[in-house]
Amino acid sequence: MPLVPKHISVLSPYKAGKPIEEVKRELGLEKIIKLASNENPLGPSPKVLEAVIKSLPDTSRYPDPSGFELRTKLADKFNLKMENVILGAGSEGIMSAIMRAFLLPGDEIVATRNSFIGFKVLANACGNKTNWIAMKDYRYNLPAMAESISEYTKIIYLANPDNPTGSYFSVKEFDTFMEKVPDRVLVILDEAYFEYAMYTDDYPDSMHYRYDNVITLRTFSKIYGLAGFRVGYGFAHKTLISNLLKVKLPFEPSVPAQAAAIASLEDSEYLEKSLAVNIEGMELLSNTFISHQLRFTPSVTNFLTLVFEDVKLSNHISMELLKRGVIVRNLISFGLPECIRVTIGTQDENLFFIQQLEEIVKLI
Repeated sequence: MPLVPKHISVLSPYKAGKPIEEVKRELGLEKIIKLASNENPLGPSPKVLEAVIKSLPDTSRYPDPSGFELRTKLADKFNLKMENVILGAGSEGIMSAIMRAFLLPGDEIVATRNSFIGFKVLANACGNKTNWIAMKDYRYNLPAMAESISEYTKIIYLANPDNPTGSYFSVKEFDTFMEKVPDRVLVILDEAYFEYAMYTDDYPDSMHYRYDNVITLRTFSKIYGLAGFRVGYGFAHKTLISNLLKVKLPFEPSVPAQAAAIASLEDSEYLEKSLAVNIEGMELLSNTFISHQLRFTPSVTNFLTLVFEDVKLSNHISMELLKRGVIVRNLISFGLPECIRVTIGTQDENLFFIQQLEEIVKLI
């Protein structure tokens, strides 16, 4: 028997977007902007920074393992009870706990190929069979996912909106899908980009549903600007939450992370400003892509994904942008080598990106 299981030895580690400091070291550039990881370009709220500094003397102590204050605030915000809320080190932390709590040998997973790579890593690592369903026109193919449900299916993963395409499925599509999901199957509904999509007319806000077999996952990493703190949260029936609490890692999130999340929930002005910056940037980049006849997937998130017919062209453009100080995300690791994902930045970042892109396009 090998020390390392075969299904682990064949895996590749997760590759994130290049950090700014790494690009500085490699290319010796002074000006670098990062539009690769769907972070809030405004950074954290000033109220968050104040709360974090205030929390630092308490970092010699373990954090409240129950996360009482943060869970209570989330419950109040979404009209739930604390027993319906769980915290984790990012949404992936909760996904990992879900795998440990509910998967048995022989159980199977249904998920979409080319969707969120973080879930793909966890699914492949658990050793259970995953039925990967192809997208249709860069959107979730919910009818095909429903057809793939079998007597062995235990978990279904849905990202709405999707990362890396920015697409979403509608209320009607979701309702039709859930009619075909047995009660014994757990649906993970990943709504990391909920705050960007919630004003879309036919977007299915999971808080309007009360399925006992659905767990909604959200995060403070995106619109709240707390990616470096790693704070995710989930909503579900109290039975699901109580069992997840038995297997989740204790003492997460950290003391400063919980303080940051609590403060961010109390800063509605920052949230509104972040949405306004995103709407303005989305319009600017969309119009630029259209004017240059560049194809992109419609998005209700904080990023746009360019689609090229030629994989070599996609690689060329992403590398040329990098050489010019613009970090974007080539989607090779997602299985979409023809695509480049671009995060909406500040006005100055967006204009710098457009300038570099237009110069590259002229040379093609």
